[in-house]
Amino acid sequence: MPTLLLRRAVLTLGLAGLIAACTTPTAPPGPAPASAPLEHPPILFVHGNGDSAALWMTTLWRFESNGWPRDRLVALNMPHPLARDDDSKPQEGRTSTDEQMRTLAADVERIRQRTGADKVVLVGNSRGGNAIRAYIQNGGGAATVSHAILGGTPNHGVWALPNFRLGNEFNGAGPFLSALNAPKGPNGDEVTPGVSWMTLRSDHNDKFAQPDGVWINQRGMATNVNADGPALKGAKNIVLPARDHREVSYHAEAFAHTFRFITGRDPVTTAISPEARVVLDGLVTSSGPGGPTNLPLVGATVEVYAVNAATGERRGSPLLRTSILADGRWGPLATDAQTPLEFVVSAPGYAIHHVYRSPFPRSSAVVHLRPERLSGNDRNAAAVVSFVRPRGYFGMPRDRIVFDGQSPAPGIPSGVAGVASSRLTLTDAASRAVVGEYQSGAIAERVVGRVWPAADNHLTTLELHH
Repeated sequence: MPTLLLRRAVLTLGLAGLIAACTTPTAPPGPAPASAPLEHPPILFVHGNGDSAALWMTTLWRFESNGWPRDRLVALNMPHPLARDDDSKPQEGRTSTDEQMRTLAADVERIRQRTGADKVVLVGNSRGGNAIRAYIQNGGGAATVSHAILGGTPNHGVWALPNFRLGNEFNGAGPFLSALNAPKGPNGDEVTPGVSWMTLRSDHNDKFAQPDGVWINQRGMATNVNADGPALKGAKNIVLPARDHREVSYHAEAFAHTFRFITGRDPVTTAISPEARVVLDGLVTSSGPGGPTNLPLVGATVEVYAVNAATGERRGSPLLRTSILADGRWGPLATDAQTPLEFVVSAPGYAIHHVYRSPFPRSSAVVHLRPERLSGNDRNAAAVVSFVRPRGYFGMPRDRIVFDGQSPAPGIPSGVAGVASSRLTLTDAASRAVVGEYQSGAIAERVVGRVWPAADNHLTTLELHH
């Protein structure tokens, strides 16, 4: 294993420019090719409200598995990713629509300069689509973007009401979305001319395209929004039946539509092709008063262990142990496509966070880590274990979800899929295996971890890839 100094020097040479812009390449990049095929334009992926570039991991793998050059796939990590309560009023740790647009515009220019491409493809989930639309309409993006794909973007609002939080960017009756949706061109289109547009939406299962305000803590309030809310006049509008708010961007079906829209042909596969040698890297990021920052948590420590697939027990000493510097990165780590891993993140003010992952089939530099804190109620438990699905929600009865032998997993309601985690507060902290199993259609994944005592400030998370 290289020394910390040598490893940091290598990363500084290869990643400094992109990290400074909060843009994360999908793997440690090599030199840009002298010329890239025209059929592989650069694609910039933009995550949603409160999320990070890590959510695009499986989508990036699918593009790579279809021959897309890794250095032409970039996932943007938006600083302070949560929206303001009122877009026009500064709020600590939150960003405005203008700030997000400017971040996106700067990264488009960096990608164009690095690759030599005249235009890029933009793919966004949820709030990421707001930034894409604003950049194309107001920030010069009509000249630099060839295709825009919006998954689950609340283009007509999560609600559309003149008397409820009118200044919020998710209010379809508010100034931000009203301006974006103003008629354009001879047909009165809602999209900016000169760019090829596609929207991806659910038929009924998007928690933020519902006629009732239950998912915004306003049960019984008519939102004036329905399942058609993400569609746009002038775009190609695709419905993905039963998919949820995140799956309309991150599911294999969403990838297939996105690939076809960009290239004009079907992908060879929607599966993820494994690599013999896997190199992993990512950021360790902090949380502040306004929520997650997506900014480096300097001074945190990370250890990574190979674990037994059946028991979650560690197999020997750490594969990697490092302290987080100003670039925020914890890797790189060389492994393989058969080894499940435990990531342990420690930092002052946070729990000692044990994150268990099933084997990574391919390399990725967006294996981002966000340590968490134990709440006051958690500290009364012997142990706390979470089972999380970042790239989709758990849906009942659509999915099979088993957590520590309980099916359905605790806290997963039936109906609209809108919960991405299940949490156990255990009365016994004895060290033992804890298992999370997920299946939806042909997708199945199993993660095994260990119980750690909350009294010693430990927290366990079982995290799904799919």
